[in-house]
Amino acid sequence: MKRELYLFLLILIAGSQILRAEEGMWIPMLIEKYHIEDMQEAGLNLSADDIYSINQDCLKDAIVIFGRGCTGEMISGEGLVLSNHHCGEGAIQSHSSVEHDYLSNGFWAMSRAEELPNSELSVTYLRYMKDVSEEVSDGLIQGMDPQERQRKIDQNSVEIVREAIEGNHFSAQVKPFYYGNAYYLFVYEEFRDVRLVGAPPTSIGNFGADNDNWMWPRHTGDFSLFRVYADGDNQPADYSLDNKPYKPRKHLEVNLGGIQEGDFTMVLGYPASTSQYLHSEAVRSMIEESLPMKIGLRSQRLGIMDKHMLGSDEVRIQYSHKYRRVSNAWKKWQGMILGLERNHVVDLKKEEEAAFQLWVEQDDERVMKYGELLEEFSELYKEMAKYSVATDMYGESVMAVELFRQIMAIRSMMMKGTDTDIMKSGMDRFFKDFHRPVDVDIFAAMMEAYEKEMPALYHPEFFAEVKKKFDGDFHAYAEKLYSKTVFANKESSAKFVETWSVDQDKAQAIFKKDPISICLDQFREIFALNITEENRRIEGKEEQVYKAYMAALLEMSDESFLYPDANRTMRLSYGTVKGYQPRDGVVYSPATTMKGLMEKRKQGHADYLVPEKLVSLYEDKDFGLYGVNGSMPVCFIASNHTSGGNSGSPVLDAEGRLIGLNFDREWEGTMSDVFYDPDLCRNIAVDIRYVLFIIDKYAGAGYLVDEMDIHTAE
Repeated sequence: MKRELYLFLLILIAGSQILRAEEGMWIPMLIEKYHIEDMQEAGLNLSADDIYSINQDCLKDAIVIFGRGCTGEMISGEGLVLSNHHCGEGAIQSHSSVEHDYLSNGFWAMSRAEELPNSELSVTYLRYMKDVSEEVSDGLIQGMDPQERQRKIDQNSVEIVREAIEGNHFSAQVKPFYYGNAYYLFVYEEFRDVRLVGAPPTSIGNFGADNDNWMWPRHTGDFSLFRVYADGDNQPADYSLDNKPYKPRKHLEVNLGGIQEGDFTMVLGYPASTSQYLHSEAVRSMIEESLPMKIGLRSQRLGIMDKHMLGSDEVRIQYSHKYRRVSNAWKKWQGMILGLERNHVVDLKKEEEAAFQLWVEQDDERVMKYGELLEEFSELYKEMAKYSVATDMYGESVMAVELFRQIMAIRSMMMKGTDTDIMKSGMDRFFKDFHRPVDVDIFAAMMEAYEKEMPALYHPEFFAEVKKKFDGDFHAYAEKLYSKTVFANKESSAKFVETWSVDQDKAQAIFKKDPISICLDQFREIFALNITEENRRIEGKEEQVYKAYMAALLEMSDESFLYPDANRTMRLSYGTVKGYQPRDGVVYSPATTMKGLMEKRKQGHADYLVPEKLVSLYEDKDFGLYGVNGSMPVCFIASNHTSGGNSGSPVLDAEGRLIGLNFDREWEGTMSDVFYDPDLCRNIAVDIRYVLFIIDKYAGAGYLVDEMDIHTAE
């Protein structure tokens, strides 16, 4: 049953407890208390301690934060990590060139000596978590000034973290849950020597590309392999040839038995952000205003990048990862609008709010605490409207310009007194993947869009110059701007760093007078004077209203039914392998095979190119141990509740064995960040059998499969 209807029925049926299978991103530490019996009834054959424990090795100890935004899992006792191709793409791209195009051709280390180090990549383990709500709340009193209250919370959190990491090499965070109605401590261990082991070519790892992104049926082998290294004591260390493959506490067993519709599935990972408890006005604004504007701006950026990438292999390599980052959200947002409108979520939210108000009015004490919350929401969103539009426009147009982001990075390094060598290294990384004509075109398009969408009050001074001296031609202005700035050219940027190394005052003067820096400063000044402070004030008020609203919802409901929004902490979701019906007359089965991949290939679409070796393996039915009755499984879908950040998460069977690698959701269900529909929301995974088939039969790297613990069907 949908969550909104559940809350309504909760009021009408006192004491009822309606279980909702599939929906929810649950805190692993709490599954023993709230969920293990339901999970076991759904098919799980593990105990709560098998999943999360601080007293024994468990599934938690095989799951890592991969890089800064994905999930990965240990799949061997020799430090082998599996994650998505799109999660490893930045590392793959960093080693690629026109001469060694690992994006197009793939990369496979055939020995440990051939594995490639990645200075910007790490993997991070959750070692334990702890409820610290009481400690964080120490010293808080009723009626406390909100800013003073937050300062006290921050002080308490700092002390909790200090105690957690004292005398060890761990890091820690205190994170709010339920809009600050609860707090948990997370203690992590980070490993910094992570080396690229293997990646299929993009034609496999991103098969279907934009055409298939967020879509089902899917035929994408979205995976890559890395290895974690540690020092002689099996402890985290910087890259060194003396390091050894890390011996993890736990690694996953791989199940070659395959999947059937209705099979239990479980996902462990690090979903980034959800907003399940939004007010109806927030959802309406998202559907009608915010997302359409963002989609339009990104459409322009993608068209510009695509034009330049098609004209040059060098630019294609430089911008492949950037393009994917921009297009991923662009297409997701379109699916969110579709799903939210189809489910009439604004109306459902209004029904939920009416039911909430009815519940409040049934008790005088509740009226005192919560009686004005919905009215406060209405006033809040009226006040917020103009600031939200400006903030979105700034993020999607001004911050779309690479050179603006580079200027901000340089300013930050100068303020921190960053070492010259580190500044040079940062410059080198920037220019390796920077093509000036792309950014000139994006600058011109985004500034033109900003001028049209934003009132004159928010226009920077240089817009007048564009109108007066360039007859309103932003592209002509951009060409001149980029020819004058120090920071659009690698050589002149290097000279700036040299100046910084000998005369910081002179460098500061150059920076302040640089035309691109002046443009950005004009935007910054506008927002500082007209938007930033007021927006922060409103956001602070919004946090307080949502905190009170969430406290009321927790009071209304058994806490076991209200999962906290995702916030980049480890979560568990469970469901089943299941197809769905996206629209009338269309029914999707839950699995795909290479037959469908080859049918797409025949369409001749550029996104459906297939390597000739893969074609030969298919035509010869040379599937090795991984095929089933003459066919080769590729992907499957399940009803697990996932979000961004779950990319690379393991999909596990009832025994906790690896059956797939999560990499996407289907388009019609991308609204699950805001509203989960069990009939429509599905996560997409590459079947582990296809992963192993590509490693073994396509790449000839079977030695990697030999590292793994493989469970075969009986």
